[in-house]
Amino acid sequence: MVRRAGRVLTGVDRVEMAYLDALISDHVPVFGLVRTPFGYVLLDESGLTAMRDSLRNPSEMVSPDLLSWMSRGLSRIERKAQSEVRRHALARALPGKLAQMLVKHLPQGTHYFNVGHSNLTKRVLSAVTGLCGKTVVLIHDVIPLDFPEFQRDGTVVVFRKKVKLVREFADVVIYNSADTRTCSEAQMQQWGSLPEGIVSHLGTEKVNIDVEFEIPKAPYFVTIGTIEPRKNHAFLLGLWDELGPYAPELHIIGGRGWNNDAVFAHLDSMPKEGPVFERTGLTDGQMLAVLKGASGFLFPSHAEGFGLPPVEAAALGVPILSNDLPVIREILGDIPVYASVSDRYLWLNELKQMAGADAALHPKRDFVPQSWADHFNEVLRLI
Repeated sequence: MVRRAGRVLTGVDRVEMAYLDALISDHVPVFGLVRTPFGYVLLDESGLTAMRDSLRNPSEMVSPDLLSWMSRGLSRIERKAQSEVRRHALARALPGKLAQMLVKHLPQGTHYFNVGHSNLTKRVLSAVTGLCGKTVVLIHDVIPLDFPEFQRDGTVVVFRKKVKLVREFADVVIYNSADTRTCSEAQMQQWGSLPEGIVSHLGTEKVNIDVEFEIPKAPYFVTIGTIEPRKNHAFLLGLWDELGPYAPELHIIGGRGWNNDAVFAHLDSMPKEGPVFERTGLTDGQMLAVLKGASGFLFPSHAEGFGLPPVEAAALGVPILSNDLPVIREILGDIPVYASVSDRYLWLNELKQMAGADAALHPKRDFVPQSWADHFNEVLRLI
């Protein structure tokens, strides 16, 4: 989260923030480890609390310190975040002294949680074993290994090393879905025995909808997610081309990602007045306002570890049209309409029906997603 300071929280960021909130509020002392270009920084509970508040209010961060200006390629907000980390440090260490710092400042039996896929390195995982506590890792997905064609150059090899290290060092692995567990363990078992695992669906937090935010005129559709190949925006853009000039509006909520030049060019070539609109920088409350008023939420993704946007749509009672993914069936059952992205005709037919549907004929399906409290009651009992 320090590295991504100032950005809108995405799925993994939200999970990290939820864990940070939960562990700070717990009666057990908590510490945080941050990697910077100049080594590792250890934060105690007061430092973690200050950093959490700073990350939620970046405008209140202090000015960048000298070390931050010596780091190349950082935005101003990233420099300020790293300066805040050092300002609240309990201790600091060069990479080679990490293990000694942890043993010196943390009590024996301290458990290590890694819930963001970052810092899954041999240096860190070896160092925390010296604390004689449990190492707990949350795996969000192994999509880079199962679908390497959707990844950036060089990321697959790095991710494979991370998963190997998780198998080697983790005492407990938390999986956000049974589907993620199946896919992850299929990868890990080729390298040896499997660590203990638990499946616990992610929680959702209560967010107030921004009722004053102007929403589009119905009918319109929404899709949410970073514009990257795996999310399959190209499929939706092709459908909207076929629907023609009288198509309902499609609102794409999410920033531009990577390896998607053809989709970016397609978006840039479309009329500014619609019917396709890119929406970036929305607050959670604004995003939910747009989502709640939609005729349907569209989810053509090729692969997911959990799928938070469909869960949010289901909680709001918004009709969902989704690619037929095992994890979505696991979490949402028969609430969505499932249509394979190989069947364009079925998608077009469903879109037309949803756009012309009378809301009174489609009563809201009750769906209550798992809370974070439920999630933590499941996973924290393991230690």
